[in-house]
Amino acid sequence: MAVYARRIGRYGEGQAVLVVLLLGLALVGWLVTDARMAGMDAGPGTDLGTLGFYTGAWVVMMAAMMFPSIVPMVLMYRTIERARRARGRRGSVCLFVAGYLASWTVFGLVAYALFESVRSLSIDALSWHRGGPYLAGGALVAAAIYQLTPAKDACLRRCRGPLQFLSHSWRDGIAGALRLGVQHGAWCVGCCWGLMVALFALGVMSIPWMILLAGLIALEKLLPSKTLANRFIAAVLVCLGLGVALIPHDVPGLTLPDSPASSARQVDSTLLPREVSMPMPVITTRLRAVPFSLTTSPIHRRRARPRP
Repeated sequence: MAVYARRIGRYGEGQAVLVVLLLGLALVGWLVTDARMAGMDAGPGTDLGTLGFYTGAWVVMMAAMMFPSIVPMVLMYRTIERARRARGRRGSVCLFVAGYLASWTVFGLVAYALFESVRSLSIDALSWHRGGPYLAGGALVAAAIYQLTPAKDACLRRCRGPLQFLSHSWRDGIAGALRLGVQHGAWCVGCCWGLMVALFALGVMSIPWMILLAGLIALEKLLPSKTLANRFIAAVLVCLGLGVALIPHDVPGLTLPDSPASSARQVDSTLLPREVSMPMPVITTRLRAVPFSLTTSPIHRRRARPRP
């Protein structure tokens, strides 16, 4: 009995350490995100920077926003993996989490490509002074509508049911851990892509909007009532969408692209890593030609002088 109690105690300690580790990594992610994106929020249509800068910032941001809400899934994976490890079927919690982040990284790269493609077209009708507020508000309302669709419900069920998901999709081994993480990440992308579109509509570099959306994601995954959480998030997105479209100046925390604060931040965004070609100074030096002849050089004369 004492041996069994010790095993339970070690298991509980391991679970607690894993929870602290995930939440600690999320906290570090928030601190790094805040440091890298300070002063970069220019509202809807914020410049994303270079692909390298954006990719690194996106991965850290996803860790900060999503790690708290995937704690139950990671704990369940560790529970099953430890039970199967006793039979020689070892997995990896680290690779499971890495696979999860890989799915979100792919989504972020697709979002970057679409965002930059539309922006490169320079469509005047989509500028903030014309149809920009309606486009951003429409994206928020579309995200709210997606909250109520069967596709959203199917993805959310798998995110909220760790045991059901893992029992149906389990794969042993190191490669199986990575595959499971990618698969769970894909379901999570299917569940939350609308909320990420809302983040782009509000300002993808805005820390307050990131915190709000991370809180909404945690609510719909962790609250006991899935329906209540889902409907509440849809209502919040509709209110934000109507506010951005109709009265953007009155939306708290929204940076308007035509505001002085946005202009200052757009100037600061020029400090983002960009490919810069710097002209090299051309130095010209005039050299005076000095005639030189081997036949008249002192060394040649010494060598050519006959010996007595």
